[in-house]
Amino acid sequence: MLADLRAVDEISAVGLETLPDAVLSGRRPVVLRGAVSEWPLVRAAIQSDESAVEYLNRFYTGQPVDMIVAHPSERGRFFYRQDSKRMNFERSSESLSDVLRGLLEQREAEQPFGVAVQALLARETFPGLQEDNPNPFVPAGTAARLWIGNRVTVAPHFDVSDNLACVAAGRRRFILFPPEQTANLYPGPMDITPASVPISMVSLDEPELDRFPRYREALEAAHVAELEPGDAVYIPYLWWHGVQSLSDFNVLTNYWWNRDDAAARYPYVRLLRLVYQLYRGMRPEHRDAWRALYDHYVFEADGDPMEPLRPPHRDLESEIDREGVAKLQQTIRDLLD
Repeated sequence: MLADLRAVDEISAVGLETLPDAVLSGRRPVVLRGAVSEWPLVRAAIQSDESAVEYLNRFYTGQPVDMIVAHPSERGRFFYRQDSKRMNFERSSESLSDVLRGLLEQREAEQPFGVAVQALLARETFPGLQEDNPNPFVPAGTAARLWIGNRVTVAPHFDVSDNLACVAAGRRRFILFPPEQTANLYPGPMDITPASVPISMVSLDEPELDRFPRYREALEAAHVAELEPGDAVYIPYLWWHGVQSLSDFNVLTNYWWNRDDAAARYPYVRLLRLVYQLYRGMRPEHRDAWRALYDHYVFEADGDPMEPLRPPHRDLESEIDREGVAKLQQTIRDLLD
């Protein structure tokens, strides 16, 4: 089924010195072939998994890292348990050197545990590694994060930021869906999630189409990209993406950044959950009335709501009212107490 998906558009990034404006303005994912092929980490990984581990250990501070582990019966899929909203994996704090050694040892296992260490800040865990592997395609100062593991699957989710994901070791497959496919992806609960945002409840490998019939529409709009060491994929703001690690040892480096202050400043996922809680108890006709107001003022379904008004009657462009935000926060606390 995944083999039938349309491929993500791609460009050769060899020799480029910045992310092309056309990529950012296109609002669609793009593969950058060879984007980081000159990284020392990539060259070490192409030589061997052992060389990549040796290279990472040169920078490792020794501080414990959070590791997640799923039983072999889960076949590398990080997800909910069948009988509850508990996750099907366990968390522990370990030495990364021990995790890396364990990953190398597990390569021969017929039924390996699913293992992942996620979102390690390079500057804290590997001082000097980001400088040794510079990335010209992200804004200056953007933090690099490392994701290390074996053959695991992360369910489709979204980021409230732009994302550049660079494969340093192993191979990865990205399955991407535009934001308008949200309902067709059957998002799960918002109160308990693997990593603060909802995930699709549909299995990437074995979708239950009788249970999730609208997922067929999501697949029709989906894109797929398979990346080798040195390749990268640009994932636009709020695009859903599931990730499959296809090798016994994988290392990915990603970068998140926002192109406007408002997107970077406020916890929108938390706000979404609060709004959901506040409005779900209303009568349907009341929710419909509020939807009309939000469509008009927030989402501008009929164009700029101020445009038909005479200039003296329009709202003025201004910074968000901090005092008003504080009052809203207190109101929400009162409602939830």
